[in-house]
Amino acid sequence: MNRELFVIIVGCGRVGSILASSLSREGHAVVVIDRYISTFKDLSPEFSGFQIEGDATELSILRQAKLDKAQALIATTHKDNVNLMVAQIAKRIFAVPTVMARVFDPKREDLYRSLGIETICPTCLAAEKFLKVLGEMGSGDRGETP
Repeated sequence: MNRELFVIIVGCGRVGSILASSLSREGHAVVVIDRYISTFKDLSPEFSGFQIEGDATELSILRQAKLDKAQALIATTHKDNVNLMVAQIAKRIFAVPTVMARVFDPKREDLYRSLGIETICPTCLAAEKFLKVLGEMGSGDRGETP
C-alpha cells in the first residue's frame, strides 16, 4: 500500500485489533468500531486511529465514523449476520469502494460475493491448510497407509 488510506474496521477482537494496529503503524487513517469498549485494550500502544464504542449496524455510528469518506471497510466481528449487514450498508448506502468481511459459514460466501463484498472464510482457510499438509505427507517417503 503506497498511498494513505482511510479504513474503517468493525470489530476489535483479535483480527480487528491486529489489522487496525498494523494499518495505523503503516501510516493509514483508521477508525475501529466495537460494541464493547474493553476490546480496545487489544490495540497496540502505538495505535493512532479513532475508537468508537457502538453498534456498527446503526447508521448514526457509521456516520460518526465518517464511513462516507472511507476507501475501505473491513467487517471482522464473530457474527456473519452483523458482518453482512454492515458490509451491505457500506457498499450500498455509503458507496465504499472496497468492502471486505469475515464469514465463518462457507455456504454464505457466494451470497457475499454476489453483493460485491470480498470475503475471508477462516473455516475454508483452515480446511485448505489441513488438506495441504496431508497432501504433502502423502507425497513423502513413508507412503504407508494405516
